[in-house]
Amino acid sequence: MAGIGPGNPDYVLPAAARAIREAAVLVGSRRALTDFARRDQATFPITGDIESVLRFIREQRQSCEVVVMVSGDPGYYSLLDALRREFPASAIQVIPGISSVQFAFARLSLPWHDARLLSMHGRRPPDDALRYAPGTMLGLLTDTEYSSQTIPALLMKLGWPESAAVSICARLSYEDETIVSTTLKDAAAVKEETHCIMVVRG
Repeated sequence: MAGIGPGNPDYVLPAAARAIREAAVLVGSRRALTDFARRDQATFPITGDIESVLRFIREQRQSCEVVVMVSGDPGYYSLLDALRREFPASAIQVIPGISSVQFAFARLSLPWHDARLLSMHGRRPPDDALRYAPGTMLGLLTDTEYSSQTIPALLMKLGWPESAAVSICARLSYEDETIVSTTLKDAAAVKEETHCIMVVRG
């Protein structure tokens, strides 16, 4: 399993790049397969049907090794959980990658050792994890339901001040990367981003 970082090949670790290059079989998102796969490599796209992905990996690994490419770091809200439930740990080699959250904090030149890192991608953290306290910093993964426009309203209901700073980091590492810094109150006037990283500072 290889983490491909935020997506741009410039940010893929050499060990991951080598594993991807030498693989006979590659599994990954359609975008990752377009960016990294060669014509002579067998491929399978990761979609919402995770069971079909696991079935393909089970079949292929009987005759060869399979490299599963995942964006960000494999250990951070990624496919590693599903692979660990399906295969013994001894059958899995994980090559880490730069997580999108890590990349966002780097782009903002912010230390993140005190940040509260949460995912709102397909899940809803408990209110206590999101609630405001002075000095709190959040790093959030988002999705279509919990987006750059719906999350600010939720946070303000949980006690965050309207003036709290928020940075909306989208399509990180790509040519169309955008980072917009605003406040929770004014985020509603900014173009909505869905699958992005939000960094909120109280």
